[in-house]
Amino acid sequence: MKPANLIQRYSDSDRINHWIVAIAFVLAGLSGLAMFHPGFFALTGLFGGGPWTRTLHPYIGLVMFTAFVSMAKRFWTHNVMEPVDYQWLRLIRDVLVNREDRLPKIGKYNAGQKLLFWMLVAALPTLFVTGLIFWRAWFAQYFPIPVIRVAALLHALAASALIIGIMVHIYAAIWVKYTVGAMIRGTVTHKWARLHHPLWYQQVTGQSVTGQTPPPGQE
Repeated sequence: MKPANLIQRYSDSDRINHWIVAIAFVLAGLSGLAMFHPGFFALTGLFGGGPWTRTLHPYIGLVMFTAFVSMAKRFWTHNVMEPVDYQWLRLIRDVLVNREDRLPKIGKYNAGQKLLFWMLVAALPTLFVTGLIFWRAWFAQYFPIPVIRVAALLHALAASALIIGIMVHIYAAIWVKYTVGAMIRGTVTHKWARLHHPLWYQQVTGQSVTGQTPPPGQE
């Protein structure tokens, strides 16, 4: 495919930042589940056993949180909810059956992606603060048992919400063809951008998406 057929959606640093968060999330999720319930204890084998899982989990969490802070700064302005996003949400049935022609024109991210972003903004700091409270090696001795128990409960709830949200995110990324490729290669085709994010396409190319035939070679 010729370079002229592609639009840059993510820079190299954007993608590296995203994948650090993603890999840390998988490792933190697996190690957290291994400690959360005996049914998942076998997952400790991925980390060298129970003691190593308990030791590594909070450090992996720190990496995830730190990387996410950087990612949030990068994508903050693109995830502010706008009137068109609420209209998109009201037409969620059309979204689920791929009736793109009935949906309002959206920018770089749709309302579903924005809601996930803000869920992450809420969940990650919650996991960070509550995790510090009952991190036995360093901070747990400074808090009374009732506070630690409440922190553990909030930690589990935030982690559950995060896991569910990321599972939906992964499903949606696979469902909308070439979305995963955009985060791997950093580029998308003009056709993909016009179809899924027409306002963003117009912003980055200066080309109107209303009744316009795409230029030759940009299908």
